[in-house]
Amino acid sequence: MERSKTPYFDGFSGANEPFFDPSSVANNDLPSRWVRLWKLHGSVSWGTNKKNEVIRVGQRQATHLIYPEHLKYDQTQKAPYSALFDRLRAFLMTPDTLLVATGFSFADAHISARIDECLAANPNASVFAFQFKNLSDEIYASAIARRRSNMSVYARDQAFINGVAAPWLPGNPPTRDWYSVRESYWTEGTGETAGCFELGRFDRFARFFASAGSTQYTPEPPAEPEKGEVAPA
Repeated sequence: MERSKTPYFDGFSGANEPFFDPSSVANNDLPSRWVRLWKLHGSVSWGTNKKNEVIRVGQRQATHLIYPEHLKYDQTQKAPYSALFDRLRAFLMTPDTLLVATGFSFADAHISARIDECLAANPNASVFAFQFKNLSDEIYASAIARRRSNMSVYARDQAFINGVAAPWLPGNPPTRDWYSVRESYWTEGTGETAGCFELGRFDRFARFFASAGSTQYTPEPPAEPEKGEVAPA
C-alpha cells in the first residue's frame, strides 16, 4: 500500500512507537478513501514495549503472531485482537453489508464461528467466498453455506448459492462484448478438461476488481476528411 501511495489505517497511531488505538477501530470514523487493514492474526511488524503493550515496530520481529495451536482461541480474546474481532462483528451486523473473502479456507473455527453467528443474526448481510480448490475440498466454507443462504461459495468447479450446490454451466453471453468479461473470471475447457471459475486465484481476483473499477477507454472515431482530402489508411 505504501508503494502504491494508498493511505491506510491498521489500528495503530504514532511515529516513534505506534500504539494500538481501539477507539478508532471501534468508531470507524476515518476518511472514506482510507483503506482499513485489520490483521486478525497479528503481524510480523508487531512487538511489545517496556510496558508490555503491543506496538508496531516496523521490523520483522514476529513477536505477536497467533499460530495454529490450541492456545489460538485464548490469544484472540486479548488486546489488540479482541478489538479487531469486534470490528469484524460490527461490520457484519451492518444492514446490507457484503464481505468478500479470498484465500481463506474457513478452517479457523474462532473466525468462522463469528461469521456464522453474524450471518444468522443479520439476514441482510452477505458473504461471497472465492475459493481456490474444488467445492468438495472446501468443506469448511461449504458447511456454513449449507446452513446460511446469505453465504455464497464460488469454487473452481461448482458454487454454493442460496443453500444449493451446483456445477458451473456457462450459457450464451447476452452480447458479444460479454465474452471479454467472461474471460476475466472463467477459463474455457480444452478436450477432456472442463472449464473452471478462476476468481479463487489471487492474480485473477485482483485483476478482475481492478478492471471492474477502471473507466473503459473508447477511442473517438476518426474525423470525416474535408472535401479534396484523402482519408488516412
